[in-house]
Amino acid sequence: MALHRLFDYDLSIIRVDAAMSTKLSPIVSEFETEEAAASYDLWFRAKVEAALADPRPSIPHDQVMSEMRELLESKRAKRRHAG
Repeated sequence: MALHRLFDYDLSIIRVDAAMSTKLSPIVSEFETEEAAASYDLWFRAKVEAALADPRPSIPHDQVMSEMRELLESKRAKRRHAG
């Protein structure tokens, strides 16, 4: 499924030009300008679409968490022994 169908958005409304360099309030947006927000939005949606289209098998959450705990613990152990 194409991401633009999944999120129902129209890329033609996203323009990168001088008009989009309007400053945004930090209360409203974490981005400094509308251009930066639009650019991030396109990047993020492309990443999601690529992930959804990835044919590789999924890795269960518990397995990933276990592997990350082991990796972090080995890094901590190395740091303890180094100093």
